[in-house]
Amino acid sequence: MSTPIDPTLAIQKEHLMPITPRPDICFTKGKGHYLYDQSGKAYLDLMQGWAVNTLGHSPDVIQKALLDQSAQLINPSPAFFNKPMINLAATLCAHSVFDQVFFANSGAEANEGAIKLARKWGQKHKSGAFKIITFAQSFHGRTLATMSATGKDAFAPLFEPKVSGFTKVPFNQLAATEQAIDEQTVAIMLELIQGEAGVISADSEFVLGLAALCKQHNLLLIIDEVQTGIARTGSLFAYQQFDIQPDIMTLGKGLGGGVPISALLATKQASCFDYGDQGGTFNGNPLMCAVANAVLSTVLEPDFMPKVALMSQYFQQQLTALSKKFNLGEIRGKGLLLALETPQHCAPDLVTQAREQGVLLNAPREHTLRFMPALNITQTEIDRCIDCLSGLLNSAA
Repeated sequence: MSTPIDPTLAIQKEHLMPITPRPDICFTKGKGHYLYDQSGKAYLDLMQGWAVNTLGHSPDVIQKALLDQSAQLINPSPAFFNKPMINLAATLCAHSVFDQVFFANSGAEANEGAIKLARKWGQKHKSGAFKIITFAQSFHGRTLATMSATGKDAFAPLFEPKVSGFTKVPFNQLAATEQAIDEQTVAIMLELIQGEAGVISADSEFVLGLAALCKQHNLLLIIDEVQTGIARTGSLFAYQQFDIQPDIMTLGKGLGGGVPISALLATKQASCFDYGDQGGTFNGNPLMCAVANAVLSTVLEPDFMPKVALMSQYFQQQLTALSKKFNLGEIRGKGLLLALETPQHCAPDLVTQAREQGVLLNAPREHTLRFMPALNITQTEIDRCIDCLSGLLNSAA
């Protein structure tokens, strides 16, 4: 059983806005693949901050980057250049098709920036076109504009009136997308894997078709890689697994390996902000950029992504065996963003039961488990996860 929060913290936690149901646990330490509560109990973490902790909890390279940079420069203001910011932008552009970068603090901010950039481009180059096509069950963030862009059903009635100009169409349906294009359409925005929808991948033909539609109709192609970027799917960016060249891409989560930083990347043709159009107090913060540089340096080591592919293959093999043994559903995803369907079992209940046994999982849907471990996970941790699930499913049977 988990150790409840001590009485003092139990009282103080009431000062936090109740934005999500949290279990009665207070984590005090994290190292590698494990979190530790106030009693010292260890939890194998297969969520890692929702695909955020690329290298696990408190890795040495991030600790060193924070310590070294904090002794040099923390915040000169975004009105000036700083070396970590320049180096990070150069590295991202050197390993992608993009030419320029704007740094922000969260994936939602990066996506908000992408929406603004697309509309600015429409004003300058497409007679004021402003509409953006997005997809059912998509997730792009929690600002008012990104919630408006999101295709999550639960968001539909919230905070009305929302930002207009987003046309929602079914995912993986090219004909419906083409029919939605009109003279006011400026861009198509999508996730190549819809994580919050249950790890639903875009079909290759669909993605190639979208790229062709963008060329045909002079539209911008915006790829939201907040969850899939930074080697999560086995390549540095998920779009690199398709024969496409997006105009705009957004990054977040894994870019900082645990610290708040995101990025909006664009080609020269799409990068059209004028002075004053975009900004932010902490954009390009050298402390956060130093960490992101350390994460990228590690991920770009020659043997890193091959290990991600190897562990992905092993994890999928173990999940497949588990599914066959207990008559579960399909395994979806790429790299180390995976999902398992549990048609006869309530996934949130499995998450609760696993947590009691010291394993942290996520259930984005009623019958879907999602796995987002650190990218340096080993067979030992995967085996422990599978053993835990096997025990729970045995008990249920």
